[in-house]
Amino acid sequence: MRPAVRFLVGVTLGVTAIAAYLWFVGVGTVVSRATTLAPLFALLVLVLVLAEGAADGIGVWASLRPLNGGISPGRSVQFAFAGDFFDTLSPAGPVTSEPIMARFIAVETETTYSEALGVRGVAKYVKSGSQLFVSTLLVLVLVLLGPTPSFLVYTLGGAVGVLLVVGLLLAVTHARLSDGLVVLLAPPVSFVSSLYRSDPHDGETVAAAVDRFWMRAGEFRDAPGLVALIAVGGIVEQLLTAVTLWVALGGMGTPVALLPIVAVIPLPQAASVFPIPASLGAYDVLLGAVLGLLTAASQADAAAAVFAMRTFSIGSALAVGGVSTGFLRGWRP
Repeated sequence: MRPAVRFLVGVTLGVTAIAAYLWFVGVGTVVSRATTLAPLFALLVLVLVLAEGAADGIGVWASLRPLNGGISPGRSVQFAFAGDFFDTLSPAGPVTSEPIMARFIAVETETTYSEALGVRGVAKYVKSGSQLFVSTLLVLVLVLLGPTPSFLVYTLGGAVGVLLVVGLLLAVTHARLSDGLVVLLAPPVSFVSSLYRSDPHDGETVAAAVDRFWMRAGEFRDAPGLVALIAVGGIVEQLLTAVTLWVALGGMGTPVALLPIVAVIPLPQAASVFPIPASLGAYDVLLGAVLGLLTAASQADAAAAVFAMRTFSIGSALAVGGVSTGFLRGWRP
């Protein structure tokens, strides 16, 4: 399927999911709740959305340090917003944003594409793991404090367990996995490179690229400080997103506790498995539904808060992220 067609199909599915959710919750009720957000609260939501986008720069900076010293903090924030831009507009959403950004990272750090993918793969793994671990602990606390849906404990705890198992399997079997990747990738890489090179890449070139990928990923074993900083950056993002929703709900006249919101923020990450730009629809429906279950907010209030936040976050990704992307170099002179 062509990228343009995938993009249109993904957006159509996402919009359909949102429409169905609004119909179920009540379109008029959600709109009336969202329009009660006072200008001061709307401005605060926008500021928090921008702060969350900038906080992603912490993990970007830490993850790129192994690549020839990395990049400056300011450039890291720029790359973070550019990543949000590709999350929103790339044909498969978050699934394809990192592979796209790896090209810009490789040029910026004067390294190779596979090396950039290696460090960013570790960053995504550590970030997701830290957020899920914090959420699992918070849900356990909520279970002790009062009635909490048990499926949250199993879902979040299971996700942490899956990440641990995957990490162990990669550490033990990466040599065999590398051989399989070379066999799988060599034919298409050779074909594509033959379209613009007189000497197409062969299996040895692909094997060298895979080795560079694992080499860069393995460097974090000797850099626990960078791993910790990536984890901290992910948790800061989680807190800022939760505070954004908390402020939006408060601005609509529905004050709720902050702790449950922090706990459920990573849950909609599962939406990224769907090849939809910005996880449109899947993310909104999942987060709104869980907030309605876990907090004192009604489903309509939760949906309105999520849609208010997403309006600002997607707008920020397109505007600030688009400008940030415009100043990146994708090709070497």
